[in-house]
Amino acid sequence: MAGLARHVDPEELVKKLHDHPHGSHVRGIHTNRAVSHTTPYSSRYASSTELSKFKIPHDGAPADVVHQLLKDELDLDGRPNLNLASFVGTYMEEHGEKLMIENLAKNMSDADEYPAMMDMHARCVSIIAHMWGVQKGERAIGTATTGSSEAIHLGGLAMKRRWQERREKEGKDKSKPNIIMGANAQVALEKFARYFEVEARILPVSAKSRYRLDPELVRENIDENTIGVFGILGSTYTGHYEPVEEISRILDEYEKKTGVDIPIHVDAASGGFIAPFTHAKVGGPKWNFELPRVKSINVSGHKFGLVYAGVGWIIWRDESFLPKHLIFELHYLGGTEESYTLNFSRPGAQIIAQYYNLIHLGFTGFQSIMENALANARLLSKTLEATGWYRCISEIHRPKGQFEYQEGVEPGAIEGETSADYNAGLPVVAFTLSDAFKRDFPHVKQAAVSNLLRAKQYIIPNYPLPPNEESTEILRVVVRESMSMDLLDRLIADICAVTETLMQSDEMDLAAWQPFSKSAEKEHASAGLDAKDKHKKSRQPMHKGIHRSVC
Repeated sequence: MAGLARHVDPEELVKKLHDHPHGSHVRGIHTNRAVSHTTPYSSRYASSTELSKFKIPHDGAPADVVHQLLKDELDLDGRPNLNLASFVGTYMEEHGEKLMIENLAKNMSDADEYPAMMDMHARCVSIIAHMWGVQKGERAIGTATTGSSEAIHLGGLAMKRRWQERREKEGKDKSKPNIIMGANAQVALEKFARYFEVEARILPVSAKSRYRLDPELVRENIDENTIGVFGILGSTYTGHYEPVEEISRILDEYEKKTGVDIPIHVDAASGGFIAPFTHAKVGGPKWNFELPRVKSINVSGHKFGLVYAGVGWIIWRDESFLPKHLIFELHYLGGTEESYTLNFSRPGAQIIAQYYNLIHLGFTGFQSIMENALANARLLSKTLEATGWYRCISEIHRPKGQFEYQEGVEPGAIEGETSADYNAGLPVVAFTLSDAFKRDFPHVKQAAVSNLLRAKQYIIPNYPLPPNEESTEILRVVVRESMSMDLLDRLIADICAVTETLMQSDEMDLAAWQPFSKSAEKEHASAGLDAKDKHKKSRQPMHKGIHRSVC
């Protein structure tokens, strides 16, 4: 008979059993270890005193000690290059890194103090506008942001204000704006709607619509209160490009019928630095300023723009599409500048690094990097399907025009192939256990694949597809610039090894690969309560002193 087990609180155990040999007097001998040490590990912080975590300490600690102990704690993080969950770049060339370090102190809000940096900002806006097909005679306008989330909010707000101005001019009600997006939209798009009081009409995606915004559902859900449509150039779930041109035609037809002009904002957070350079483009149709209905586009410089985290871009095809009263004229530190951002102070180093990449790599450099990423993503996809254990939801490895997974059919290579020979999309591999595997090994949960790979230091998330298709879970790998052939070869070998381990395991063995324990911060922080549960007592009320953070 099994004995009773009790919960063990590791923090309480440490506190209870902690030895305190270094008081102010030990056997009459005064100790000065509080201030004197030879190395970080000979200081009192190595064993007798813990670094303060949740309140600022009364006295500071030596710089070398704090640096070493924080460095040690950060060793618990994943390795950035093996973080295959993230679209955000984790590698920059040495000269780009040097430029960033040399300019870390520069603030984008101090335009008059850093005119050379602001000139580089203006050049980036111009380069990106031309990259996206700005038309002759148009006066494109844009700005750097802290990322695509801010850029999306700015683009959405401009659409809302233009809609309000038009409704006011027509003497119509302007209290019920709505915006169209797919259920595959990144959370920033829904945040815009919630923060700026716009009804989010989130349309379901399906296998039939290839997990993208369905143009026919757009047709059914637009009306005179629709401020715009968010189209996504690269779904974060599966890497699919949405059919921007097809949606544009539907909006053209609607305007012809009703006189209501509905614009498109393209969220090209990842695809904005891929589609312009690859042979595949977006598979044939247009997506950018070549379509008159596309008024604004955003991109993340810190994704496939190959800059470290902290920079995004938004461009309007013409300054007439950015309402004048949204632009602030700032008289600051001796200069005057026009500003349209949600932030004031922003890092300037990333702007310089973006300009460096654009000039250093040029069109052919970007093209080589993006074609390499797509080629490696295709190889990973084909290999996974060739095992018979997995099928890919993403489609960039299938010949152009072929979208369905064919069980038992190994996709071959095309001699002299480029991305143009395949379906267009991001270098993303979204895959799931095949039906045959699930039949043969029903006890194997897909999450165990992710957890076992995490033990090998790969971060590959496992999560459900958007609502309406949430019964399908996917594992997702983002193939970034730094995914070399050698690393890819090792990744494939490790995925195969992990899968074989699971096939040879029984249910009891697999129980060990459940989600791991939370940190003290996550376990004890105030988690808040939903409005419907406000009568209940919070697990950790705020008065306990450990306050919740959001990211």
